[in-house]
Amino acid sequence: MVAMTPTIWLASAGFVATAISFGPARMGFGLFLPTFREAFDLDTKQAGFIASLGFLAFLIALPVTAWLGRQVGQRMPVVLGAVSASLGFAVVASAQNSAGLGVGITLAGASAGFCWAPFNDAAERVVSPAMRPSSLSTIATGTTIGVAATGALYLGVNFDAFDWRLIWGAFAAFGLAGAILAMRGVPGGRVAECSQTTDTRGFVRRDVAPLYGAALCFGISNAVYLAFAADHVVASGGLDGLPDKAAAAMIFLSYGICGLAGLATGRFEAWLGLVALLGIIFAAFASSLVLVALVPRAWGAVLVSAGLHGAAVMMVSAILSFWSLRLFPGRGSLGFIAALIGVAIGSAVGPAVLGVVAEATSVAAALLLTATIPLIASLGFAIWAIRYL
Repeated sequence: MVAMTPTIWLASAGFVATAISFGPARMGFGLFLPTFREAFDLDTKQAGFIASLGFLAFLIALPVTAWLGRQVGQRMPVVLGAVSASLGFAVVASAQNSAGLGVGITLAGASAGFCWAPFNDAAERVVSPAMRPSSLSTIATGTTIGVAATGALYLGVNFDAFDWRLIWGAFAAFGLAGAILAMRGVPGGRVAECSQTTDTRGFVRRDVAPLYGAALCFGISNAVYLAFAADHVVASGGLDGLPDKAAAAMIFLSYGICGLAGLATGRFEAWLGLVALLGIIFAAFASSLVLVALVPRAWGAVLVSAGLHGAAVMMVSAILSFWSLRLFPGRGSLGFIAALIGVAIGSAVGPAVLGVVAEATSVAAALLLTATIPLIASLGFAIWAIRYL
């Protein structure tokens, strides 16, 4: 039997927390959007607005997390995030109109802002420096299991094995289980115990600009993909041999399974270097958006698109975590929150703006327009890597 050390408890609690908050809480709306369209009579603009509400809640939760961390330590924001997710899931499960749906998605979306960043400080407290990159990668990759499980459940919904409201009720129960695990796995105590300073000087300097730029680009690319990719495939006629809406489940299954590549992020970085790896990751983001925009009915293209996107998301998530630790030593959560604010801004703005573009033109055009953003980032990192060869 494996001894449950503080490191294992922390990694387990973090894995579950990210599985909940970045699985159904953050990505469930985009996955279930084809069903929500019918249940609540949503148009594309409304869908983009509701998606942005969830990401805006994520943004608002980040500074609250930083304040809570200074006041009471890391455990409380993680528990609060799990409870927020559970409440949001319950509201969605019982919603009778689009307003209720929006409230539930907003509550659930806030959980991502509470549940992830505190693990940087917690890792500095209980995990050895040599083990931190792998532990933080494990925590970040919890998302893949959450996404894959949500995709599998939605597949059951489309084959009439489950009612969608029952699934969201089950998500609420999982959120409460995550809160209980966080109470055991995340260390209590104030951030002051790990020599954390609240001094924010040094967060605006030249060498951290690439971190913020990568975070913003990631936020836009991922939020637009989550909000519209599955819906675009379904609206285009789905995948041959499946009920139309089941195509969304296959996308998120591929997304989650391929996201397990995030566990190897540390090894890829050691082999390629951080800058070159970032160039490849953002090229994958751009490719995923182009593929799903142009060939939404081809099994191979859609699954490759989702797989590329899932792998890119998990890798860049892990990179943001340990890159911020390197740039802001001793201020793990504050540095990570600074990066996540960039993710949150991109996530909140992207779906709302691109929803308007999609309404005026087409979803395919909006996805292609979004693809230019990670493409530019990829070229920028490639030039940076070549310059320092």
